[in-house]
Amino acid sequence: MTDKPYTVDPPELRKSLGVLDGVAVAASSTAATTSIGIGLGVTAGVVGLHLPAIMLLAFLPVLGIAGAYSRLNRVEPNAGNGYVWVGRSLNPWLGFLVGWVNIVATVAFLAYTTAVTGSAMLQLAGEAGVHRVGGLALDPGSTAQTTAVGIVVLIAVTLTAVTGIRTAARLQTGLLVFEYVVLLGFCGYGIVTGPHPFSLSWFDPFAIPSATALAQGLLLSVFCYWGFEAAFSVNEEVREPRDASRAGLITLVTMLGLFLLGSVAFQRVLSERELAGHGAEGLAFFGDRLAAQPWAALPLVALMFSAMASLQAGVIPTARGMFAMSRDRTLGPVWARVSPRYGTPAAGTLLIGAMATAVAVLALVIPRLADMIMATVNAVGIVVALSYALTALAAAVRFRALLREDWRQGVRAVVLPALSASALLGLGGYLGWSFYTSADHFEVSADNGWFLLTTPLAMIASGFAAAAWAKYVRRSPYFRTGAGTDADAPQLLTTSN
Repeated sequence: MTDKPYTVDPPELRKSLGVLDGVAVAASSTAATTSIGIGLGVTAGVVGLHLPAIMLLAFLPVLGIAGAYSRLNRVEPNAGNGYVWVGRSLNPWLGFLVGWVNIVATVAFLAYTTAVTGSAMLQLAGEAGVHRVGGLALDPGSTAQTTAVGIVVLIAVTLTAVTGIRTAARLQTGLLVFEYVVLLGFCGYGIVTGPHPFSLSWFDPFAIPSATALAQGLLLSVFCYWGFEAAFSVNEEVREPRDASRAGLITLVTMLGLFLLGSVAFQRVLSERELAGHGAEGLAFFGDRLAAQPWAALPLVALMFSAMASLQAGVIPTARGMFAMSRDRTLGPVWARVSPRYGTPAAGTLLIGAMATAVAVLALVIPRLADMIMATVNAVGIVVALSYALTALAAAVRFRALLREDWRQGVRAVVLPALSASALLGLGGYLGWSFYTSADHFEVSADNGWFLLTTPLAMIASGFAAAAWAKYVRRSPYFRTGAGTDADAPQLLTTSN
């Protein structure tokens, strides 16, 4: 086997995107409406009425991570982003692990979002008076029914993603405008009219019940912010690398504002028990409290649009990350095939959709949607924290010379990413230990600590196994050329500011 990377035809993805397109992809991937409608209820079950505090606290390390992504993107824009940056600056095995866990986490996320999409559609059918189809009673809480409906939507959005980012970005922009208008309207109205009095204690992280609740709440909140980096996965298709950085940072700050607005509104309108008890139907319950039908159905429509856009936005960056890995022969050649017609990794995009469909079907072993959501979010939160931390450490190592050359630049490029990485690694480790000590047997259940710990550990272990295959069987040159720090990076960063 030679050291030449796989040939792609055409050799590059098409450069046609601007800042707004990147924002549309990243915002759809982050899926604020879905995070607010579902994630807030899950998080409230852990931290109680302290959602604004946990969202603000989680934003701080994620902001440091965003700075690391932005600076690395300036010196080396690459569709593989963390996979490439960590491999060059830390170690190829860790770089491969970053790429791998992002793939498996996104596939798990797509499976969960497939069920969320189906749930929203079944809830809408119920609001319209359709409660049975033939002899089947429609249940938006049933994982089987919601998955079946959601798979149809997943197939449709995957086919749309094949035709190109531009088409997908236009669709997502339209969906986002509708979502945000509805979200801002209902949340604003809820803040003004909600029956529960506003309390500054909502913003007090020291009032969170326990250290374990704080750690789990932070990782759940990091999961809510997850997706802003999708802007960096299309950095080979933007006209200017800085556009990807701007899109990622704009998306992240926008998400903070929306999450704070949503968390305050939900706590003004709903009690703690109502917040934590409605799972995937939380946004519909919130809408019913504020308006009569048909207006009360608008938040549910927004949730459905958000989940649909999130499905498509999840497929797009994952296919491009695997495209980058395939160029280095760490994955098979199918992932690097670019459609001559659309200029996209079409085969990889279709395969990602097929993998997500298969995982969604496997998730039927957890019969209730709320339990599936909790299990998925906890697992993905841990591996996303690991991926973010390694990427931030790569930035700290790569730009460490700036501490001697320009201490202000050094603090932003080295110290802040290192602190963010340490915080996320500490949280993930503490939460993993708390899961381990919370149970004495294994059970496939969202409240079994060993199950919640085994899932992310399996994702990580499979990454090392796949890396060994890539190095020793595929003989990928990535494991020889990916190591080492780029000594010119500090100068490149300084001159680009």
